[in-house]
Amino acid sequence: MNDHYYSNKPTSASARQSFEAKLRGYPLKLTSDAGVFSRDGVDYGSRALIEQMEFADNATILDVGCGYGPMGLTAARLAPRGHVTLIDINERAVELAQYNASLNRISNVSFAVSNLFGAVEGKTYDVILSNPPIRAGKAVVHQLFAEAWSHLKPGGSLWIVIQKKQGAPSALAKLEEVFGEDNVAEVGKDKGFRIYRSIRSLE
Repeated sequence: MNDHYYSNKPTSASARQSFEAKLRGYPLKLTSDAGVFSRDGVDYGSRALIEQMEFADNATILDVGCGYGPMGLTAARLAPRGHVTLIDINERAVELAQYNASLNRISNVSFAVSNLFGAVEGKTYDVILSNPPIRAGKAVVHQLFAEAWSHLKPGGSLWIVIQKKQGAPSALAKLEEVFGEDNVAEVGKDKGFRIYRSIRSLE
C-alpha cells in the first residue's frame, strides 16, 4: 500500500509527470510525482484559494504544506517584490517545488522540509497560506491554525481552504478560538470548499 502525501519520506516508486496550469493569469509548467498531494493536477481547493488570496506585492509569505508548489509559486508571481517560503513535511514534495521554481524561473522563493512550522521557528510573515493536510487528522490541522498565529506579524493574515464535508465548521470554530471571532471571515466558497481569512490583531 502506498503511503499518503503526509509522509516525510514517501516509499512509493517515483513516477514523475508534467503538465501546465494557468493560475491567476500566470502559466506554470509543473512536475508532480507519486507520493505527493494531487499528483495529477492542481486540486480544486488549491485553485479556489489561489483565486481568492490577496496581499501586497512586497509581502513575506509562508506556504505551509506546499506540495509541488502551485500555490506558493503563484504567490511569488503575485508578490514580485516580496518573498515566499515553501515548506512541507514531504521531502519529495519540497524537491519538486524547488524543481518547479527553477523550471518557471521564479527566484523570490526559498524552501525547507518541515513538520508544520518546525523549520521556521521564530520567524514571522505577512501572510500564511495553507491547503491543510486533512489526511493527517483534525489534531494536526488545528495545531497548524494555533501555531500560525505566532508566525504572523501583527496585522498579518492566514488564508486556508477546507471542504465543508471535511471539517469546515470545526475549522472555523478553531480559527475563531485562536484569532478571535471578529478577525475571521469566510471570503469565498466554491463547490463545497470554504476559504477563510484570519487576521492577527494589531498589538
